[in-house]
Amino acid sequence: MKQLTLAAGQDVTDMFAAGTAWLEKSAADIDAINVFPVPDGDCGTNMLLTMRSTMEEAYRARDLSASSVFKAMAYGALMGARGNSGVILSQIFRGLARGLEGEDSFNGEELAKALTEAASAAYQGLSRPVEGTILTVIQDVAKAAEIVAKGNSRGVIGVLEASVNAAKVSVARTPLLLQVLREAGVVDAGGQGLYVILEGALRYLKGEIEEAPFRKPQIIAPALPSTPKIVVVSPKEEVIFGYCTEFVLEGKSLNLDRIRRRLERKGQSLMVVGDEANVRVHIHTLDPGGVLHYATSLGVLHQVKVQNMDDQHRRFIELQKQRFPTLDIAVVAVASGEGIKEVFRSLGAAAIIPGGQTMNPSVRELLAAVEMVRSDKVILLPNNKNIILTASQVQPLTSKKVMVVPTKTIAQGVAAILAFSYAEDLEENARAMEEATRGIKTIEITRAIRTAQIKGLPIKKGQIIAIVDDEELVAAGEDMGKVIFEAIDKAGIGKAEVVTIYYGADTKVAEAEKMTQAIMTEYPGKQVELVYGGQPNYNYIISLE
Repeated sequence: MKQLTLAAGQDVTDMFAAGTAWLEKSAADIDAINVFPVPDGDCGTNMLLTMRSTMEEAYRARDLSASSVFKAMAYGALMGARGNSGVILSQIFRGLARGLEGEDSFNGEELAKALTEAASAAYQGLSRPVEGTILTVIQDVAKAAEIVAKGNSRGVIGVLEASVNAAKVSVARTPLLLQVLREAGVVDAGGQGLYVILEGALRYLKGEIEEAPFRKPQIIAPALPSTPKIVVVSPKEEVIFGYCTEFVLEGKSLNLDRIRRRLERKGQSLMVVGDEANVRVHIHTLDPGGVLHYATSLGVLHQVKVQNMDDQHRRFIELQKQRFPTLDIAVVAVASGEGIKEVFRSLGAAAIIPGGQTMNPSVRELLAAVEMVRSDKVILLPNNKNIILTASQVQPLTSKKVMVVPTKTIAQGVAAILAFSYAEDLEENARAMEEATRGIKTIEITRAIRTAQIKGLPIKKGQIIAIVDDEELVAAGEDMGKVIFEAIDKAGIGKAEVVTIYYGADTKVAEAEKMTQAIMTEYPGKQVELVYGGQPNYNYIISLE
């Protein structure tokens, strides 16, 4: 490995050319994990096209000083930026250029300072920055670079090596910060792309570029306790994604803040970056004409691109079908609450559809999930009495064979999926899963939303109430413990062997542990398990089997 204390413009050009070539090898893989801000499957491609424009300008730099090359790259990235990730990438190069302005070459400490400028510029480009994305990754990279560079002379390679290692860790953690990534079981695509670019640059500086033709960047595994083998993103299909609208606005004395404020009302994922003469705009909008009309009042438009994101999303669904292995039978479950979703994932559910009490999914959402899974045979678990009829409408709308196991509660759904066997056919599995639900009693603990009298039991608004099997109100009162014990007694805990307690999003873990201990003390012969469900609406869901 060559020692590099100082880097000049030629080094910058060569290292990022290597980073671009390294990115090209994994662009399609990055596309396949692109689910944020919309699942359109083009992040890797957009970053690659942005980097190609970046490098074209790098080769046109007026001289070989580091400052000149980075300025040229920043301009190339701005003019060629594609998509959210491309625009953010252009801001990163803008920050690097700003941090190394006037420098013929740079050392490790100066590179670290420039990376800090890059992180700052990336955040400034967005009106609503979101953590768990490429923004988080560049910020973590900058922090690691500063730590390594401070107080030692490790040079450019040492700082870049620390940056790449930090990027890898940061990318793996993105699902912990962003729910849509966590639900999909993937890392942030933009962060992954940045990691690959930096890794390619480092490989060049370390003299490992000769191995590149025989190797390929790896997609980083999410830092999650359990990652599903099959991942399906199931956004609400009723949402219209609209149009991804991008252009470069050329004018005089352009005010970025004023443009940003005006366009914030016209869409989402807005980015307005550049300077007084050239501004790159990216926005997701339902009215691209209105955006373009406003922009033409300010100057001349170049590189106008308007893409229908609904079409992109449909292509992304097809990409997912190619990405994941085919299953003989897939189980699709409806669930709400991070912990409960994780239970179904860990038990092998191929798709989780957000929904439950008060938020029943539509036929379209259920159908979309069925169509996305890599199997022609599907078992649907509605897990709520009010969703069973909706689920039964899916079969006539698809060429796949779909069977609904009429699970009325989450506890029945868990029992059903535990009874699933890959060794059995569709009909036998559906029969066995439905049979498994018959031995389950479910108690749901919530609060009354109105004053009423049900089957002679008076309840007041706000009181704690207990419902058995999503049908029968069995207890009401002001004391959580008393209501729970009355409910499990009426539900037949004496005959049960296993008691599973799922505590909800509004229940503190200490309270749940105390309640679990009380049940174990009262019923010493029972196997009692406490699980974080995170479900809304219900303080507890208790399963007796």
